[in-house]
Amino acid sequence: MDVRHLELLRELADRGSVAAVAAATRRTPSAVSQQLRTAQREMGAPLVEPHGRGLRLTDAGRLLATGAVDVAAAIAEVQARWDAFRGAPAGVVTLAALPSAATFLLPLVEQDLAGTGVELHLADVDLAEAEFGALTADHDVVVAHSLTSVRPRGTDGLDVVHLTDEPLDVAMSPRHPLAAHTTVSAGDVAGEAWVGVPRGYPFDTVLRGIEQATGAQLDVRQRIVDNRLVEALVAAGDRIAVLPRFTTPTGDRLTLRPLTGVRAVRHVSAVLRPDRARRRAVQRVLDALRRAADDVARRHDAG
Repeated sequence: MDVRHLELLRELADRGSVAAVAAATRRTPSAVSQQLRTAQREMGAPLVEPHGRGLRLTDAGRLLATGAVDVAAAIAEVQARWDAFRGAPAGVVTLAALPSAATFLLPLVEQDLAGTGVELHLADVDLAEAEFGALTADHDVVVAHSLTSVRPRGTDGLDVVHLTDEPLDVAMSPRHPLAAHTTVSAGDVAGEAWVGVPRGYPFDTVLRGIEQATGAQLDVRQRIVDNRLVEALVAAGDRIAVLPRFTTPTGDRLTLRPLTGVRAVRHVSAVLRPDRARRRAVQRVLDALRRAADDVARRHDAG
C-alpha cells in the first residue's frame, strides 16, 4: 500500500475534483488520473467512479481516504517526537484567518513567536461559515467563527480548538437615539435601518434572531463583508449594524450597545487537520493563539 496513493485519495475527498487536486498539487489532471488508475490496480478494487463530468470516490476509495488521515497523523506524531528530541519547534506555519478575529489575535501572536524559530505566513479570508473548513487543505491553521457552535459548520473530521467567545454588539452613531440606552433589546432595534452581512455569514444569525424574536422583517439596506466599510456607513448616518466588540473603534464615531433577548456571541476557533495539529511548530502557534485570546478577553472584561 503506497502512502502517496492514500494521500492522493484524501486530496480528492477534500477538494472534490481531479482538476482541484491537480491545481493544488501542481500536477496536470491527466497525471492525477493516471495515478488514480495506478492506485486502483495496486489495490485491486475500483476507488473512483464517474460522477457527472468528473470522478468521485467509491466506498472503497472513501475508506482509504479516511485511513490516509490516520496515516498522516501517525507520521506527524513521529515527526513531532523527532522535533522534540532535536530541540525547540521551528519552521513555517501557514495560517488563514477572518480579518476581524485576526485583527485582535495576530499582532499578539507574532510578538509571542518572535525569536522562536517559528515563522508565520498569514492570509486573511472572509467567507461564509461552512467554507472555512476547506481552507485546512492549504493552511496549517484556520481561524474561523460561528454563532451556533464552537465547531463551525463544514469542519467534520477536523480538529477544532476553541479560542474565545466574543460579544457582538449593536453599533450606531453616537447621535443615534438608541445611543442613550445602556443596552438595546430586539424590540428596540427591529424597526431600524440596518447594514448587514451576506446571508450565510455568521453575523446574519443575529439579525435572523431579532426577526424570530419580534416577528418583524428587518430593513437591511446593504449587505457588506468588510467591517470597516460597515463602520463607515453606520458612523455617517442613521443605520445600525452588528459588529464585534473587541475590534470595533468607539468614541466620537461609533457607539456599541449590548443586545438583550437574542444570543449575540460568536465562538472564535482554530480549525486544522489532525495530522498538522501534531506538528510542534503548529502546537506552538496554537499556544500563542490561546494566550492572545485570553489576554484580549481579560482586557475587555477589565474595561
